[in-house]
Amino acid sequence: MTAFHLTGDALWERMDRAVEKVRARLERTTTCLEQAGIPYAVSGGHAVRAWVAQVDEAAVRTTRDVDILLRREDLPAAVEAMEQIGFVYRKAAGIDMFLDGEAAKPRDSVHLLFANEKVQDNYATATPDVDESTFAEGFRVVELEALVRMKLTSFRRKDQMHLLDMIDVELIDASWVTRYPTSLGERLQELLDDPQG
Repeated sequence: MTAFHLTGDALWERMDRAVEKVRARLERTTTCLEQAGIPYAVSGGHAVRAWVAQVDEAAVRTTRDVDILLRREDLPAAVEAMEQIGFVYRKAAGIDMFLDGEAAKPRDSVHLLFANEKVQDNYATATPDVDESTFAEGFRVVELEALVRMKLTSFRRKDQMHLLDMIDVELIDASWVTRYPTSLGERLQELLDDPQG
């Protein structure tokens, strides 16, 4: 049996610190890209958080991932800007990322998605362009319809949870099914029909 060795203040502090480190990484990244004039949009779990928070803060889910959508032609400028503030560019297992320092692990990084490209060859749709975004007080975030399309395309377990969070707070509903190609609409309908899985 695994021992539960952290308790009390030490446990609370560690949990709070984990969330704060991710938030700080996101803020440093978006501030850097804004100041460098590099088009981008926050995507993934943080984009979901931003949209869900518009409706119900109690439904906001934490995430360790920082995902940024960039145009591929802007990667060299992004590398230059991010490395000036201590990030280190790496490509590992086909994933482009900025590690949060020389000694950082891949989970301590900013993951990059490239606009207008398929993340995997078998995906039904490409990622949106960075123009499909809105300004959210200090940073750009992928627009809701584009974000839902991305989540329906990936449709991993965590993507399904993000979609269910958005369904739960009524950001999306059955009227959205026809906004997407049939294969993606069917995935959304599946979640609407059986949110408990």
